[in-house]
Amino acid sequence: MTSIGGTEMVDWNLAVATATRFVRPGPEVSRDEARAIVAELRRHAKSSEAHVRAFTRMAQPDATGELPHDTPVLVVDRPGWIKANVAGFRAVLKPLLAKMEDRRSAVPGGAVLGAVGGKVTGVELGMLLSFLASRVLGQYETFAPASRDLPAAAQGGRLLLVAPNIVHVERELDVEPHDFRLWVCLHEETHRTQFTAVPWLRDHIEGEIQSFLGETDIDPGTLLERLREAAQSLAGAKPEGEEGDEGGRSIVDLVQTPAQREILGRLTAVMSLLEGHADYVMDGVGPDVVPSVAEIREKFQKRRASGAGRLDQALRKLLGLDAKLRQYRDGERFVRSVVEEVGMDGFNRVWTSPNTLPTKQEIAKPADWIARVHRKADGAP
Repeated sequence: MTSIGGTEMVDWNLAVATATRFVRPGPEVSRDEARAIVAELRRHAKSSEAHVRAFTRMAQPDATGELPHDTPVLVVDRPGWIKANVAGFRAVLKPLLAKMEDRRSAVPGGAVLGAVGGKVTGVELGMLLSFLASRVLGQYETFAPASRDLPAAAQGGRLLLVAPNIVHVERELDVEPHDFRLWVCLHEETHRTQFTAVPWLRDHIEGEIQSFLGETDIDPGTLLERLREAAQSLAGAKPEGEEGDEGGRSIVDLVQTPAQREILGRLTAVMSLLEGHADYVMDGVGPDVVPSVAEIREKFQKRRASGAGRLDQALRKLLGLDAKLRQYRDGERFVRSVVEEVGMDGFNRVWTSPNTLPTKQEIAKPADWIARVHRKADGAP
């Protein structure tokens, strides 16, 4: 797709090939067992719709009795997850990469990228994806473009369930498999409900992401350096200049301008809301439909917090995944506090418009969001 000296900065096909080659094999299951797992995940995804709808009171059936979404549910393996995410990255990053291509010949590092085309960057990205592909249990792809192998809704969007990862974690935690699979589906179905029941949410987040990328003024050499650091971590090498556990930089450190920091603050707040809401819903629905939910949550939280070892922790820091863990925790606390104070219908005012989304400060102080959105709207002084 992209030859040496070509115009694209990332060889996306090479990224897929590299990630697929280096991704860890999934757990051993027989062909019949694999078919049964896929079928069960599809059933759980379907049944989760009604549970999430009833609990959140967000998505209501239309006149025909159908739920307001047509996003497909895809049960995939690790290579399937890689292909889907490369397609999503390519779509979202297209404006940024076009901007970087225009200037790469005039900046430090541009000559190197020009000489090797997108090959090096494709390999680096592939190494990152090979790591992530063995960790993600499920994902609602908000900006997914449709392809022959990976269908998506007309306006983008599909729900991915990564079967080998779900099986791996349920075995590692030694929990009841059927309960764990439903519990995961409840979380991911909540994300699908968020985007299908709130029509403006997708466009709002996409606009924020593109505004963030539009403010980016990083040279290609620096971006390549960050990707190389991550790949060196995957290979067991310590990135140059890293000292102890405090060394290393997150890819999120690409943030440079005050405008970017402001946008990132808003994005962090909305992602904390979405992730925390999904955690709150999966645990709220859980006691009625997942008998062992308390055991699952306790074991899963310990696993989520500890990681799988030193290398895993280094990569989480570099990729900014520690920030994602805080999003789960802080967002769930925000949702729980608001629901306890004003009820589920009161909480659902958060979906009214972009103006009613919590700020980063309000995620930490739910009472401030209640005061701004509820008391002012209700005429309280």
